[in-house]
Amino acid sequence: MAEQSGVPPYARLLAGAVRDGVCPGAVWAVGDGAGTRSAGAVGVLDPARPEEPVRPDTLYDVASLTKILAVWGVTGTLVDAGKLDLSAPLGAYWPAAAGRPVGDVTARQLLAHTAGMPLRANLRFLYGSDPQDVRDGVLSEPLRHRPGAAVAYTDRAALVLGWLAEHLTGRPLARLAEERVWGPLGMRDTRYGPLPPEAAARCAPTEYDEETGRHLKGTVHDFSSRLLGGACGIAGVFTTAADTGRFLRGVLAPPPGTFSAAWTAASLRIATGGLVPPRGLLWHPAPGTTPADDVWAHFGFTGTALWVSPARGRWAVLLTNRLYVTRDPGPLARVREEFQAYAFT
Repeated sequence: MAEQSGVPPYARLLAGAVRDGVCPGAVWAVGDGAGTRSAGAVGVLDPARPEEPVRPDTLYDVASLTKILAVWGVTGTLVDAGKLDLSAPLGAYWPAAAGRPVGDVTARQLLAHTAGMPLRANLRFLYGSDPQDVRDGVLSEPLRHRPGAAVAYTDRAALVLGWLAEHLTGRPLARLAEERVWGPLGMRDTRYGPLPPEAAARCAPTEYDEETGRHLKGTVHDFSSRLLGGACGIAGVFTTAADTGRFLRGVLAPPPGTFSAAWTAASLRIATGGLVPPRGLLWHPAPGTTPADDVWAHFGFTGTALWVSPARGRWAVLLTNRLYVTRDPGPLARVREEFQAYAFT
């Protein structure tokens, strides 16, 4: 869609969202394989401090975008290196999964959300607060359905994939993401939390936390991730729009030293056969599109989103802290749909 009066349509759209109370602020970037074509920031970092604006280098808790920025990228490097067979049952090569329900599941089914894992639940209330008890509980939980029989999005798929990557490499997921994905792509502002004070100072706060009596700022919102030390496959990554754009340019044209173009191609096509809703490997067709439209997306609960389209050679990222305002995803979803239309029409 064309710009008017030299003002990017994204700026008008997101300024309206801030004015209407959808989110305190937002940062966006839209581009292609050559770089960023439009970027900006609107609104305030924290409504309690209205004198401090959002800036292009504002850090956001990106919630489930962690699944793409960390888990998907790291998994791709393992597949490329021949260290992970997506079609082999986990129990055939991972002792922690052997003899448990998850042992019959494949990594491909986890990536496509067809593994039959239980849906999202507060891990502490199920398994206690010890990380090893949580891991044992998740891996021992009965499946909801036979692997491959249905599609159902669940955080547990990425959680298990993160543990699997750690098993295959002997290194923590946070280190793997830095070494194999963020470092090679030049994502210098991206890291798992909790953030050090100097980084937390430029982080957009999220939801009010009853335990601390303040909005979370530099500490991951997702409670299960906090339970596991802040770094896991579910959530926990903090990043900027510019760094997310670097990642998405890498998806379009991966540089040497990270995941391959073959991994991108395998992921951005339907991996669920005739099941609905259709999904790729951790990616899904953007709302309002079909797989043939080749616009793929992933969204985060805190108010974040990313899109990529290899056929169009475009990418887009929208970061907000709408969770500061409300848990109702509806208002931001409508803004996001319009943003997507601007970026990919």
